[in-house]
Amino acid sequence: MTYLEFYELSQEPFSNAPVSRFYYSSAQHAQALMRLTHAVSNMKGLAVLVGDIGAGKTTLARRMLDSLPEDEYEAALLVIVHSGITASWLLRRIALQLGVESPAEEKLALLAQLYQRLVRIYESGKKAVVLIDEAQMLATREIMEEFRGLLNLEVPERKLLSFVFFGLPEIEDNLRLDPPLAQRVALKYRLEPLSAEATEAYVRHRLRLAGAARVPFTPAAIARVHEHTRGTPRVINTLCDNALFEGFVARAREVDDRLVDRVARDLGIEPAEKAPPPAERPGPAGRPAERTRIDLAEIDRYLESLGAK
Repeated sequence: MTYLEFYELSQEPFSNAPVSRFYYSSAQHAQALMRLTHAVSNMKGLAVLVGDIGAGKTTLARRMLDSLPEDEYEAALLVIVHSGITASWLLRRIALQLGVESPAEEKLALLAQLYQRLVRIYESGKKAVVLIDEAQMLATREIMEEFRGLLNLEVPERKLLSFVFFGLPEIEDNLRLDPPLAQRVALKYRLEPLSAEATEAYVRHRLRLAGAARVPFTPAAIARVHEHTRGTPRVINTLCDNALFEGFVARAREVDDRLVDRVARDLGIEPAEKAPPPAERPGPAGRPAERTRIDLAEIDRYLESLGAK
């Protein structure tokens, strides 16, 4: 018997592989997707999503790629796997991703090929979009200048190509290597860790999609998951997966807070200090401050209007 059978699960609920069906649309992930979709829908040029390690940037990038209708977009996702790439390699890869056949070796000839391909995409009524994951690895001025040059490819009516960078906060330092490119950032959004409420919803969401008939974590255990992980999705997955396995080994029908604490200690995941309450925006004089309210239904309606849902 495996822990999946023990807890009546049809598949692993907390795998760190970017499985699209397990995507959890938190309030801020919905906000991010809405803003990034707005940027590419209006061909604004360059949008940037920033988040710490394990915040869900790759999952969001794949979700965005899947959400862009194929009859409206020529879209591609490029994952940067190391920092040693050159500007010429990047240019050839972008050209291939957008459908340039047999890219030329000489740069000017390749740019001409790419421009012609982008014009054809434009004339077909589509929009060319390239999503760049792990963009913080693009850490040279030469590469930043290459992106600036690509953003200058346009027709009188609009730009021919949009980019969305997904990366760690260091990406902002990279952009500053070429100040004119930094000025071209049309939209920037930062993913923050999940709140305690969102962490609980995230855990329940993944268990439900994995076929769980019940939640094997006690409420106190989920609270400790949030405290230990600081609301970072990747760390939540690691801790919950190990907690379920250890619960199975102990034949515990419920995973309690003591088990979560032990597993977190074994993994070297230290609990966070108690976080301050969410910031409030000041209200008009003489009235109490109000917390910012995010209307998810309004976001859904917006995405549907763009054909992204």
